[in-house]
Amino acid sequence: MSRTVLLVDDDASVREALAQTLELADIDVVAAGSFVAAKDRITERFDGIILSDMRMPGRDGFHLLTYAHEQDPDLPVILLTGEGDIPMAVRAMEAGAFDFLEKPCAPAALVTVIERALKTRALVLENRRLLHIVETGDPAARMIFGSSDLSERLRDKVRRVAQANAEVLVTGPSGSGISKVSEVIHLSSRRSKGPFVKRAAAGLSPDDVSDALHAASGGCLFLDEVAQLPAQTQLSLIEALEQVPDVRLIAGSARELQSLVAEGQFHADLYYRLEVMTVRIPSLAERPEDIATMFRRYVDQAAEQSGVQPPEVTPQMIAGLMARDWPGNARALMSEAMRFVMGVSDEVTPDATLGLADQMAQVEQSLLRAALRRAEGQASAAAQALKLPRKTFYDKLARYGIRPEDFRS
Repeated sequence: MSRTVLLVDDDASVREALAQTLELADIDVVAAGSFVAAKDRITERFDGIILSDMRMPGRDGFHLLTYAHEQDPDLPVILLTGEGDIPMAVRAMEAGAFDFLEKPCAPAALVTVIERALKTRALVLENRRLLHIVETGDPAARMIFGSSDLSERLRDKVRRVAQANAEVLVTGPSGSGISKVSEVIHLSSRRSKGPFVKRAAAGLSPDDVSDALHAASGGCLFLDEVAQLPAQTQLSLIEALEQVPDVRLIAGSARELQSLVAEGQFHADLYYRLEVMTVRIPSLAERPEDIATMFRRYVDQAAEQSGVQPPEVTPQMIAGLMARDWPGNARALMSEAMRFVMGVSDEVTPDATLGLADQMAQVEQSLLRAALRRAEGQASAAAQALKLPRKTFYDKLARYGIRPEDFRS
């Protein structure tokens, strides 16, 4: 969530003291000496909150409050008042101010109110985002979780592939959600009103495939782990696809089909028909920054399914999750979320011997390694992906003993 505060106060010494207090609480501060100086920052795209003095030359805090709510009625504005301004502050609360604080205010009281406003702002923006997803009917945004560049590219690829009418091959490591992504392709396509028929490929006979194709008429047939489709059935499937043109085939595989073709274990004609449209799902190891987002979404889903209130997911808990390997990928993380909601998990609690700084260091190392892995050991590209200055990036690598050359093929 954003931790940005637009601080507006005409007194430079007060402004500097307030900014220092907030920065010590790990809050980002954008300072301005007047409404005019702050105005350009107050837009409908501003994702932070506002802390403003009540009395300022020219446009005062009342004017700023009115202007801010014209841009975004839900934007939290906290007003700072002098001793004689309390009645004015009460009127401001009636006009929609989030809160007011009397100057001089204790740092702890200030930070408490700011944190509450930031959380309120984060909830409002998240609810808007989810509402937008529902209203725009974007299954990729609604069903494929993650905020990393890799996740965004996956969603974009799914949307593009969905608009074609050719067969699709969805690949990814075990537990990465091949079936789910395949369903998103169907729901994002022009065939979304038709059936989505799922079959496990292992042991399917030619008659089984024929029945499944007819059941999926007008929609999509998903064959899970298509590498396990018997050889004779592979031939029948190729022929059937020519005869049943009103079905789109989506095949899923956690195995590398090209190597199986080279070994004579998978029919080349079927492979080349599938690989025209390929969607690859990245592993969690490639995008550890998505673990927090995905775990929280899985916790909410599990709580809803179980009819209970979702328990709090703390930063320490996320640090522990990000420090772990996830060979089972999304499926393993989803199972962990269910155990956590039901109160039977022993794994999501980080090592009690580690302080928060050590846990966050583990998280930082995971992110650094993931960025280098994606950039194939090119440190400049990895630093750019993490939006870090090159010197800062190299300093962090040196601190953890991470060598870029270890990630080059």
